[in-house]
Amino acid sequence: MIEWTVGADDDGARVDAWLSRRPEIGSRGRARAWIERGKIFLDGGELTFEDVGRRLRAGDRVGFWEDRPGSARRAPRELVAARGDLRVVFEDAALLVADKPVGLLVEPLPAGAPEEITLLDLVGEHLRSAPRLRAFVVHRIDRDTSGLVVFAKTPEAFATLKRQFERRSPERVYLAVVRGHLRPAAGAWSDRLAWDKDRLVQRRAHPDDTRAQQAEARYRVVEAFATASLVEVTLVTGRRNQIRVQAGLRGHPIVGERLYLFGAAPPPAGEPTLDRQALHAVRLVFRHPTGGRPVSVESPMPEDLADLVARLRTVAPAGPPYPGRTPRPARRRAR
Repeated sequence: MIEWTVGADDDGARVDAWLSRRPEIGSRGRARAWIERGKIFLDGGELTFEDVGRRLRAGDRVGFWEDRPGSARRAPRELVAARGDLRVVFEDAALLVADKPVGLLVEPLPAGAPEEITLLDLVGEHLRSAPRLRAFVVHRIDRDTSGLVVFAKTPEAFATLKRQFERRSPERVYLAVVRGHLRPAAGAWSDRLAWDKDRLVQRRAHPDDTRAQQAEARYRVVEAFATASLVEVTLVTGRRNQIRVQAGLRGHPIVGERLYLFGAAPPPAGEPTLDRQALHAVRLVFRHPTGGRPVSVESPMPEDLADLVARLRTVAPAGPPYPGRTPRPARRRAR
């Protein structure tokens, strides 16, 4: 953030006119736009569009935060309207864990719609009252996957958390509803995958493909239904779309999956389904970036996924269920 101090010669000047004379602003129109978008601060407090004509006093401190998260592409009023989409599970001075709803990107896509609100925008809006803090994306989940996402608030916390995820030390657990019955009921998935930059999908890699990366996960069937299974998957690696592609490669695509079907037949008419992939990031365990104490957070099973499970339970079973407990919607907790 850039900060200026108002001199005696400018006592009584309108804030928009005064800002227009700063080389970093350059015009009154741009000053008004930056005020409306929450980039301008007076004595540490954010100015709003109602403050455009406010008079400055000698000694006032005026701040300009050009790259404030959530401010570059739309006015704050649009973000304020979307505040209800941000569900904070855990927060302190160093980090924030959000429970992402379905349909929301974690951060903007390189070629995405510039006006689309993302989870990063909402976290940035949430941090608006603390101008020295910034939201840093530590890891991501897919648009149509729900559940837990970690953000750092400082560069130091971001670097520490990012190293943890790169070293695969956090515990990352998902719930997925897959088609059919997995055999055995617990085990591990191991594949070599390569990202197709043209089609924007993961694919099973050729043995000689130098771009291939190892993908590892552990799974266990929690509950079996007549036509599907509720599965708990723990990531060992964290490849893009990993659970979706690994389930599909084994002939058990996630219910609602549209991309990684690998030739699977469409589900029979009337079989319970979902209008998005039935995948939810349910639990995260990692070390706090300050001091290293363990942080454990959980997200309850979202309503659409819980409804799918309830509907699957009404279908007559085709055989004995797999051993395992039936999960209850998790309670949010943090320690």
